[in-house]
Amino acid sequence: MPKNSKSIYGLPAKYYTDQQFWEIECNTVLADGWLFVGFVHEFLNSGDVIPISIAGKPILLVKNNKSKITAFHNVCSHRCLKLVDEKKNVGKIIRCPYHSWTYDLDGKLKVSPHFGGTNQHTPKGFNNSDHGLKPIRIHIWHDWIFINLNGKAKKFEEYAKPLIKKFKGVNFKKIRNVATLDFGKINSNWKFLIENFIEPYHVQFVHSATTKQPLKDHYTIVDGICLGSGVDVKEENKDSNTLSVSSRYLSLFPNFIIGSYFPNQIGVYLNVPINPGLTTQKRIIYITEGKTMSKQEIDLQKKIWWSVHKEDHEICERLQEGRSSPASDKGGLLSPYWEKSVQAFHKLVLNGTVRNYKKMKGKKNVQRSK
Repeated sequence: MPKNSKSIYGLPAKYYTDQQFWEIECNTVLADGWLFVGFVHEFLNSGDVIPISIAGKPILLVKNNKSKITAFHNVCSHRCLKLVDEKKNVGKIIRCPYHSWTYDLDGKLKVSPHFGGTNQHTPKGFNNSDHGLKPIRIHIWHDWIFINLNGKAKKFEEYAKPLIKKFKGVNFKKIRNVATLDFGKINSNWKFLIENFIEPYHVQFVHSATTKQPLKDHYTIVDGICLGSGVDVKEENKDSNTLSVSSRYLSLFPNFIIGSYFPNQIGVYLNVPINPGLTTQKRIIYITEGKTMSKQEIDLQKKIWWSVHKEDHEICERLQEGRSSPASDKGGLLSPYWEKSVQAFHKLVLNGTVRNYKKMKGKKNVQRSK
């Protein structure tokens, strides 16, 4: 780094650990744009429902009678009980276990038993159509389900344009999922998992035993809300137990991650923010049009990717632990060359949160002084 260059710092520790910041983040960064929440292929039949907790909110994904996937706030309109607590098929109705209020698969209230008295199911002036489940804006992009919690995001095609244009040569309609890696809970803030994925600086150190992708062959990608990195490998080895292929590692802000691996593989990651120090992660492996993989090849890829991810998870959990130290209050240093994508990611986080965070902290300090 030149002598007169200015040091670049990342986000301060509190942006990964502070409960108040998390609450603001849930209502800004994770609510303003298109949040990745699930996979279409996991819904096999009408009546399939998947409850998720994301951005501090209970959400319900439903496949209706027209085989369309919709999203609702996962609470009954009566007493706001969480309606569904496990993945299952509910048949033709969603029934609240508390007082048996019943909704169809489109979220319409069908029955509110005895609400106005014994055998008086609809009190005077009560209209079922006013009390259905609260819908959430949803968009399906191929196999991937996105929601916009506050309803204010641009149309998905415009929002995701920087990412979509990078896959013009891939026919997503013809990709096929061949494997699932469910990593469950990771003791890390969701942002660390994104940051780790989009910067290439760590690869030759963290993944020295599982990859053969020299640092010198990597580059960073910053295109609006599409952030990531890439690597062009001259000698590709598809049969080894290490990853050695030309690849691109891309993200769509805030939490969608997709990797393309020459010549026939795509990986998509679902990172679900649970609380400041906890995230769940799942990865789906796809193969592209006209390509095939034997069971042996699929098993090998699962083994490789499981090992790579576990290496990343250990690092992200230690990053989280490091934020408990006062030495990290200012935030760690960022490489002006290798971590440009992380710098851009931090700016996007700050744009939506820092003003509200300072405002809330200021009010709290005023109250304490009184």
